[in-house]
Amino acid sequence: MITLKIIDDKEAEMELISDDYVSVIPSELQWRNWAADSEGMTGDALKDFVDNKLFPGLQNLDVSTGNKRAVLIRDIFAGTNNYMKNGTIIRQVVNKLNEIDFNASEDRHMFGDIYEGLLRDLQSAGNYGEFYTPRAVTEIMTEIINPRLGEKVLDPACGTGGFLTSAIENIRKQDVHSVEDLKVLEETIRGQELKPLPFMLCVTNLILHDIEVPNVMNMDSLNREYTSIGAKDRVDVILANPPFGASVSDGVETNYPAAFRTTESADLFLLLMIRYLRGGIIVQKVNSPGGSL
Repeated sequence: MITLKIIDDKEAEMELISDDYVSVIPSELQWRNWAADSEGMTGDALKDFVDNKLFPGLQNLDVSTGNKRAVLIRDIFAGTNNYMKNGTIIRQVVNKLNEIDFNASEDRHMFGDIYEGLLRDLQSAGNYGEFYTPRAVTEIMTEIINPRLGEKVLDPACGTGGFLTSAIENIRKQDVHSVEDLKVLEETIRGQELKPLPFMLCVTNLILHDIEVPNVMNMDSLNREYTSIGAKDRVDVILANPPFGASVSDGVETNYPAAFRTTESADLFLLLMIRYLRGGIIVQKVNSPGGSL
């Protein structure tokens, strides 16, 4: 619900900026048309709408045109189910969210702090803490590497997006002075995440950091053919804390050179990251609850 409200507020902003902007979400499913009226649909009618129209409609968005926003929204809601069984409570949640204007800087910053707290709470929810790396760790690693505008930044196990948002803030603070700079920043921040929940949280996190269409893919980074990663895929900076102590899916290790095959996920991620990096390699190691890199 938070994600839908943020998307709708951002689309309202885009409509003001561009007269020809058209939402990829069908009108009936747009937040403003089913959720914005505090006296609107509630109870069983609202629950039925969410279960049988809203989520199925978002999961089956038309992506035949290749529209990145449509693909992203479809991927966000691909594995989404409604676990709230009371439509009246859904309405109460929706009405609370309607009190937040994500286009107002004060509201957005306040909610950003709340959202950070939600992500921090997930540290104990994820296996081996892979959902969330402590903010202090992401910030110090980012300061050490110091990515700059124009450099391509990748996190192939991005979880909820802690390293990506740290990179965004580091670059914004030093280099972003215009709309054109912001566009370059948006195009050069990349993430990959396998699990649906952290993927959705990551996308929402990046939108809260003013990335209009986050370049985050819901995929298993390790499952890509190692030799298929070529010059066009290379990046300048990798900031990541991949999962340690986990075993990969059967056969995934065969994607990698025979001398380095293993079922230990961290070792394969290290090989993968070396492959992705352009030119010289600098490795900084920082210990954290989820592992170290």
